[in-house]
Amino acid sequence: MHKVDEYIKTFPSEVQKILDQVRETIKKAAPEAAETIAYRMPAYKLNGKYIIFFAAFKAHIGLYPLPDAIEEFKVDLTKYKHAKGSVQFPIDQPMPFELIERIVRFRIKENDCK
Repeated sequence: MHKVDEYIKTFPSEVQKILDQVRETIKKAAPEAAETIAYRMPAYKLNGKYIIFFAAFKAHIGLYPLPDAIEEFKVDLTKYKHAKGSVQFPIDQPMPFELIERIVRFRIKENDCK
């Protein structure tokens, strides 16, 4: 079993479904990214650099796309609690999968430019 599968299996079934969807959204946007566990959460690397992480908590899914992505999407993220390099999507609300996909695509471009 893959380490990300093991991570997801530690949560209740309704949270597992959300995590699976977040994972598939990231993989769809970044099919070449290597999937791993870093900082005890699922992480995706491209060309040796991390592009995004995610994690589940009691009341939210945390997405960690690094500070430039938070700045780039600050208007889209206004209704979510966010900080310099992270955003919290409440578990009891619909996940913004389209936004997550756009954030991942931005991070890939940003990664390619560095």
